[in-house]
Amino acid sequence: MLNLPEIATEEEINIFFEQISRNVKRLRIERKFSQLEVALSIGQKSSGFYANTENNAHNKHFNLVHLYKLSKLFEVSIEEFFKEIK
Repeated sequence: MLNLPEIATEEEINIFFEQISRNVKRLRIERKFSQLEVALSIGQKSSGFYANTENNAHNKHFNLVHLYKLSKLFEVSIEEFFKEIK
């Protein structure tokens, strides 16, 4: 059996997802979009999935396609989602 080093802990990954979600929420609020408006813009049929991803609930996370569409909607570079919020 291969004994590979751990690249990232579960905690680090959770922090990473939370950071992305906080940035998405911040950008949505700054632009005065509702969760439903954003959900429909990225191809979701309701705000349920979007609300869960934005709030990091039920182990739901934004994927790369979501982030690409959100960057177009918010008119920001995709890197904006990965910035650390202080």
